[in-house]
Amino acid sequence: MFSQKQSFIKGAIIISVGGFISKILGAVYRIPLTNFLGGEGMGIYQMVYPLYCILLTVSASGIPTGIARLISSGSKGAERTAFALYGTIGVIGTILMYMLSAPLASIQGEGAIKLCCIMLCPSVFFVSVLSVVRGYFQGRGNMYPTAVTEVSEQVIKVVIGCVLAYIFRANLALAVASTLFAVTVSEVISTAIALVWYSGKKARRPLYNPSRVPYSAIIKYTIPLTLTAIALPASQLLESIVAVRLLREMTDGATALYGIFSGCAVTIINLPVSITYGLAAASVPQISPLAEKGDIDGAKKKAYKSMLITFAISLPASVVLFAFAPLAVKLIFASLADGEKTILVNLVRIMAVNAVTLSLVQTSSACLTSLGRPVRSTLTQWTTAILRVALTAVLIKFTNLSIAGAAISANCCYLVAALMNFWYISREKSNGSKRNEDNADRIGSNGRRVDETG
Repeated sequence: MFSQKQSFIKGAIIISVGGFISKILGAVYRIPLTNFLGGEGMGIYQMVYPLYCILLTVSASGIPTGIARLISSGSKGAERTAFALYGTIGVIGTILMYMLSAPLASIQGEGAIKLCCIMLCPSVFFVSVLSVVRGYFQGRGNMYPTAVTEVSEQVIKVVIGCVLAYIFRANLALAVASTLFAVTVSEVISTAIALVWYSGKKARRPLYNPSRVPYSAIIKYTIPLTLTAIALPASQLLESIVAVRLLREMTDGATALYGIFSGCAVTIINLPVSITYGLAAASVPQISPLAEKGDIDGAKKKAYKSMLITFAISLPASVVLFAFAPLAVKLIFASLADGEKTILVNLVRIMAVNAVTLSLVQTSSACLTSLGRPVRSTLTQWTTAILRVALTAVLIKFTNLSIAGAAISANCCYLVAALMNFWYISREKSNGSKRNEDNADRIGSNGRRVDETG
């Protein structure tokens, strides 16, 4: 059962269920984590993650979709090239995070961040390898490995993280660092599971055999995806620096406020978004072959179908988030003080619309990649990332919105991103409508540019 290729809907359901379970476990994890770490500890926890996500993005985030696209389009051996390439990049990312731990702690004015980065940095390498395996199976239409490893990551992280946070709860810096070490352990074990799964399918081929797919094909396709994915953590890193520094001019609880926003409100908002992640992943092997053959109209119909289903799922979820924000906060973050709960409820209600817009951005970005337009998705993400940081700074500095300014900024940026991606998809032309700008970012499965007819 776990080795079979699935249909679009079944594949989407499998990966969505896995993603949703993973997010539920992550949200439940916040209950004991907030009890042990408090608002300040959660703030430190979230201040470490942007740098980690940037390095993770460079070494891993473009891989699943890029490899899936190449494999679903008929390129053989792409994953073996990616193992060697991104395994090396993952090692470099791990070393870089270790080296940046002290400077980041100094810039953000929080000494505990150094130890946190050191505990987390090995996971950059392991996620790189894990992402290659996920992309390989997604390209073959099998979503089980992605779903299973996502759930295993969370289960291991929750169990080990809670135990370590409890043991070291008397020392805030050590408690936060130990929870991040749990992330590293979870990635090591999940990567081992994925490699065993992969070796079972490729038993007759050594993992690092020379590949018929050149490095250039991998790089040319995954770099645009990497640049797209890096925009969000880059904006979050800058936002964490800008927002916390500006908030410190107004209150002594700046770190805690940012922890409530980034560590609590965003966690709740991401729950419904995780449900639609499966649609994004399952869209790639459905749309890519059509785009590769030049059937742009057929590919666009598949893309519109994916976005319509995404909207139909996320809209009711957005309404539920707004209506039941107090209940969600009470259940998930019961340990917060009453004043912090009030702030969190307000943030969740402000950001409830993101359940729709962020889900649409997620799906539409995958559709653009499947259509062979990853550069356009990159442009969208960087435009809105810059807008987000600038708008956050303006709203916090020149209004009395405080941390709510960051929430409003996120709303505006995800809406702009969704509209930009939809516009790009609608502009896709079928056979014969070739433009110079199209040639600049349409990339074939062999890494070369191709025209509208493939």
